[in-house]
Formats: sequence, structure tokens, C-alpha cells
Amino acid sequence: PPFDLSGCYNDSLATVPLVFILSPGSDPMSSLLSFADGLKTPVSSISLGQGQGPKAEKMIKDAQSSGEWVVLQNCHLAVSWMSSLEEICENITMENTNPNFRLWLTSYPSEHFPVSILQNSVKMTNEPPKGLRANLLQTYSSNPLSDPAFFEGCGERSPEFKKLLFGLCTFHAIVQERLSFGPIGWNVKYQFSTPDFVISVRQLQMFLNEYPEDLPLQALIYLTGECNYGGRVTDAKDRRTLMSILDVFYNFDVFNDEYTFSSSGNYYAPPDGEYPSYIEFIKKLPLTSAPEAFGLHANADITKDQKETDLFLASLATSQSTASGGANKGKDAALKEIVQVVKNKMPEPFDLEYANYKYPVMYLESMNTVLCQEMVRFNRLIEVIKKSIADLAKALEGLVVMSGDLEALGNSMYDGKIPALWAGKSYPSLKPLPSYVDDLCKRLKMLQDWLDDGPPNVFWISGFYFTHAFLTGIKQNFARRNKIPIDTLGFDYTCQPIREVTEKHEVGAFVNGMFLEGSRWDYDAFQLEDSEPKVLYSEAPMLLVEPVELTKRKSFPHYECPLYRTTERKGTLATTGHSTNFVMDIQLPSDRPQDYWIRGGVALLLELSE
Repeated sequence: PPFDLSGCYNDSLATVPLVFILSPGSDPMSSLLSFADGLKTPVSSISLGQGQGPKAEKMIKDAQSSGEWVVLQNCHLAVSWMSSLEEICENITMENTNPNFRLWLTSYPSEHFPVSILQNSVKMTNEPPKGLRANLLQTYSSNPLSDPAFFEGCGERSPEFKKLLFGLCTFHAIVQERLSFGPIGWNVKYQFSTPDFVISVRQLQMFLNEYPEDLPLQALIYLTGECNYGGRVTDAKDRRTLMSILDVFYNFDVFNDEYTFSSSGNYYAPPDGEYPSYIEFIKKLPLTSAPEAFGLHANADITKDQKETDLFLASLATSQSTASGGANKGKDAALKEIVQVVKNKMPEPFDLEYANYKYPVMYLESMNTVLCQEMVRFNRLIEVIKKSIADLAKALEGLVVMSGDLEALGNSMYDGKIPALWAGKSYPSLKPLPSYVDDLCKRLKMLQDWLDDGPPNVFWISGFYFTHAFLTGIKQNFARRNKIPIDTLGFDYTCQPIREVTEKHEVGAFVNGMFLEGSRWDYDAFQLEDSEPKVLYSEAPMLLVEPVELTKRKSFPHYECPLYRTTERKGTLATTGHSTNFVMDIQLPSDRPQDYWIRGGVALLLELSE
């Protein structure tokens, strides 16, 4: 149902608090202040936190006699003061309170929020609507757009304002809706909210009124994209995506009635008209939006549905009670079998002494160091796995105490997940446990083959624990042989046809094992093309990675495609400005504009989650 503030107010009394249950991306304050202004009621508000409790208490006491409204924001941040708030609410009676008094509370769901207040209050929530049409309808029905003085506030420039305004509203809806598509929409979940939109729309009107002869579009793009919305964005690739989406709506073509926001032609800025005509136009838009409205491939709908299903199943799994008694016997037997399978598959740690003897540190061959360092990292992981499963096996036999860590290990293995104990020493992976063990064994075999037979002709780039070390090794070899500073080097990337490589490359390295998400590689046209229907991931071509001076890099029509370690794409923000999940940008030939692939969320991946 639509958010009805007046209906909630009519259901309340001076003794009945009104509670806003907050959700990400929603902010009820502007609507509440506008509603209070319409009733000519004074409002006092305070954001709760450390030391704010006594101030809030005094505010409530004063308002009880004067009949003002009091808004206590972010109650979930004042856990220690919640018991005092509960007592204050219990002492509010009709005898000691002005009938016009209202107590408004806002809080995210919290286990510390007083149950008695929840039971005796009017509860409201205002979640961002699902779908472009619903989002646009809510935006146009809310303050400030619903205010006729604001909507018609640009005088002679009203047609320009309304075109750009509709574009901005659509942009706001799209950046919120892309969250539902997971990493292909945004690498990080950003809570774009109403205040981001309100400040942007007020700046739009202000600029049009203050510059009657000009349209400072670049300034508007910077303020909206880099500051108002971009201020929330922490990932460099997400910032690139945000600016690319904004370019669709903030440009001079938007004033042309034939210009559309998407390839289907369903979304465009309607001709100049009165406020009701825009509401009617929005109501005629499709009820559910196809991925093309967001710049995504049709397959993104499958990704979205899978994400929702996985979330539902994960929630279902966490709600299951832990089995006890006889049921545990079956679980123990299954765990013993899993432990035995992992134990049989796991090889012995590498002989580092032999590896360092056979591949010593050499000034002109950094790959020796790369190999030995990789073995050190994998040895740590192997030792943790071997020790933990040996301890778990003993605990299952009753020979040692089943500690909390071992119980967590057993539960994870039983559920088919990578145990946290292993993940702490492991490379990033989202695979289920059986696939993870198989993948780990493949990586260890790659290193063992390298140790026994020398460097391979083609490197399986997905098999490295720390991919950046391998890439730095390629650059370092080139820099030392040619006596060039390594920080002046970059890479040239050359896609290879399907063929067998019989010898190593002298300067660079052949690499394979990557996957494309959001597009596919066309070996006939030898460039990026749209994905096949219902094919979410496809194998990327083998690449020749060659170190080259930055000033001498090849130039050709391409897409600067980011390479990530896992399908999650999200990682910890490093000092480079990139996430720890990000590896590098790879130039892939394309005859389409970069923005087409950027908005499509196209990326290369080292590992799938299957």
C-alpha cells in the first residue's frame, strides 16, 4: 500500500507513539516535516546517540505541555537509553499531556528496541518501491515534486526543467533498481536515498533559474554524479558505471522528443505538460521493467532471480533448528565420510627446500620467486586443512573434546560451505566445498607440474593464490632486462585464436582460464558480442600479456574490461582505490562504445561460484 502519513496520524493519540521502521534507502524526515508544516504544527527533532538521552527527555517533557511534536531519530543507536524511553512512554497519560502532542520515533530493526513501545504504537515503514514505474510514481508523488510551486518554478525554462527532471527521476530509479541485480548491477550495495535526489533536483532548478541564457550541464553532471550520488560510491568501477548511466539522462539530446533512454523506446522524457500528465504517463509504463531499461543484457533477469532464490534458501537454512539426539548420528557418519574424502584428495605440502634449490632467486628471472612464494602460501593452507580435519576426525571418534571451532568446522563442511578456519588462510573463493577442494587440487597440480617440468607454455592465471605477484613478475623481468623503471610499464593484451601453444613467449606470457560475464567472445568477428540467451558465463579467449612502456601501448577500438577474482566482485578497498577483488583492466576489442559494456556490467572473472 502507498505510504499514508495522514492516515497513520489519524490513528494515533497523544499517548500513542508513532514508530518509523527504517529500511535502506528511505528517509521519512522530509515527508514528516512537510506534513507538520501543512498542519502548522511546530516540530522538535534530535538524532539519538551518546549523551543525547537527557536532551531528548527534556524535549519530550516540554512538548507534553506545549503540544508540539517530538521526533527522536535513530533509536537503534541509543541502546543504553531505550529503557529510559520505555519508562517515559509509560508515564505519558491524557491527564499530563496536551492532546496535540505526538512522539515520533525512527529506528532500524533492533533487538534492543522496547517491545512495549512496539506493541502500543502506530508502526510505519516506507521501503523503496520495486520496479521503475513504482519508483517514478513515488518520486513524482512526493515532496518537492508534488508541490506545484516547485514543479512550475522555472518560468520560461519550464520545458527544459521538466525534461531534465524526468531524466533525473529515471536515473534515481535506475541506480536504486540495479541493486537487485547483484554484482552485475553494482559491485557494492549502495543505499542511494531520497536526500540524494532532493538535493540534485533543487540544484537543477537553481542552476536553470540563475543562468537563464545558459545550461551549465557539466556542472550539473559533476554535482549530481560525483558529489550527491557519487559521494556514496567507494568502488572505482562503480563510479565509472554511475557516470555512464548519468550521461544517458543529462545531455542536450534529452530535449529532442524522439530521444529515448533505452533501446526499446518505452522510456523517454514526455513532452512538456501539466503535473497530472506526467503521472498519467508514468502509469502507462510497463509494470515490470526488462533489464534493457537498466542497460543490462536480458540474462540479468536470470541472475536477479537466482540471487533472490539463494537469499531465500539461505534464510530458510539459518531458521532450521540444530538436530539433536539420534539425528546427530546420521550427521556424524556423513561428516566422517566428507572428512575422509577431503583427506584422500589433499596432497602433502610442497618441499620448499627443493623448490628453492631448483628455482633459486635470480635477478633476471622473477618467476622463480613467484613460484616459491606461491608454494609458501599454499603450504599454509594445506597445513591448516590437514590439521583441522585430523582434529575433527578425532573429535567425531570421541578422542578429543569437540570445541566450538571444530563444531563450526563440522557444520560448515556438512552444509557444503568453505569453513571459516580455512577461508582465513585461503585465496578468495565462493565455491561450495566439493568444488573448492577440487579447484584447490587443480591449483596444487599446476604448481607441482611447474616444479617438476619447468614453467608452462600457457599459464592458468586463475590458479594463482596471488595473481598480482605473477603479473608483477612479468613486468619485473622486462624492466630488468631492458633497464627500464617498472612504474613506467603497462601491459598490451592480444586475444589469441583457439590453438595449441608449443613454446613460451620470450617477453610476455600466454594466459588462459578466465570467464566473461555479461557478454561473450566471438571468435569469428574476433571481438566482444552480446551473450547468448540463458548463458550467464562464457570462456574468455587465451591472451598474450606483454609488458610495454605506457607511452607505446597499442591503440584500437576496445572495452576496458575489469578482471575480478570472484563473481562477488566486491572486496576491501585498497590504497590504490580499487577493491582487493580487482586484478587489472584488460583491453578487449569491440566495435561498440565503451558505455554500452560499462552499463551492461561486463567483466572478466578468474573463478566462478559453481
